Amino acid sequence: MAEKTLTIEGVEPLLLYGFNDAYLRKIEQAFPETHVTARGDALMLNGKKSAVEDIERIVEELVGVITRNGALTENDVDTVLTLFTTGDGAGSRSMDTHHVILFTPSGKAIRATMRGQIHLVEAAGSNDIVFAIGPAGTGKTYTAVALAVSALKSRKVKRIVLSRPAVEAGERLGFLPGDFREKVDPYLRPLYDALEDMLSSEKLRGLMEKKVVEIVPLAYMRGRTLNNAFVILDEAQNATSLQMKMFLTRLGVNSQAIVTGDITQTDLPTREQSGLVDVRGVLSDIEGIRFVYFDRNDVMRHRLVQNIIDAYERGGPDVKDGASDQEAAS
Repeated sequence: MAEKTLTIEGVEPLLLYGFNDAYLRKIEQAFPETHVTARGDALMLNGKKSAVEDIERIVEELVGVITRNGALTENDVDTVLTLFTTGDGAGSRSMDTHHVILFTPSGKAIRATMRGQIHLVEAAGSNDIVFAIGPAGTGKTYTAVALAVSALKSRKVKRIVLSRPAVEAGERLGFLPGDFREKVDPYLRPLYDALEDMLSSEKLRGLMEKKVVEIVPLAYMRGRTLNNAFVILDEAQNATSLQMKMFLTRLGVNSQAIVTGDITQTDLPTREQSGLVDVRGVLSDIEGIRFVYFDRNDVMRHRLVQNIIDAYERGGPDVKDGASDQEAAS
């Protein structure tokens, strides 16, 4: 058995302990036959040596969360505890919880691993609007959706709204067969895929039925005001300048937005300027808005994807012109 006293410095101890020491009880329950007692800014630990060492590191991680976020949530405590008490790195002395966004229903940790993803997570922590711009396969959308789910779980927001321009249908969804869901599902499928990785099917279905999670085409965002929401606009290179302005002005009180896109892959008619291109010049100097750029080094898909991106970049305008000629002939 081992005993150790930790002094909590740099943060308000009550934030670490939780209401009625609820967070301390969670830690204690995760380590049977171990006792955690609080006396002001001092924490007394008593139990097996390995458990005491793990609790000390858990406390250090939680203090770090409070330092970064100014608060601690139950979801934060659960995330750190899971890292130390499951097979996902349990017992490791070099675990990095700073870039863990949330856990899937199976217990898998979703982390920001590439440089661009890490910058996106950090930018979202201190800005209300973040633009994530870069090539396909860099995890822009997946990371943004993970941040949204994490914010919902920790009760920082009350709902998630995910949107995409349905450019391939010319946004004239009324001409497509089927009901509303059948019309828009093909264009919003990548967002469903990301959510289904992070929430159980039953949980996701319930949240969507209650409109806590909404997935809507960009054209259906007009006229709305989104309070207490985490809002994502995906494939934003296919939004016109007017649509981009419309989307950004939907943001209400206590809301946050992430806009993702690849300015090299616009599907807009040649006469239309991409709103994602315009917005970089219009909003680049506004406090609270951040632009994060991904590049080929952030690609997480098949190893050939990086080579494909490089090949198209080397091809330059001739590649694009060839594509346009082919489209015109078809």
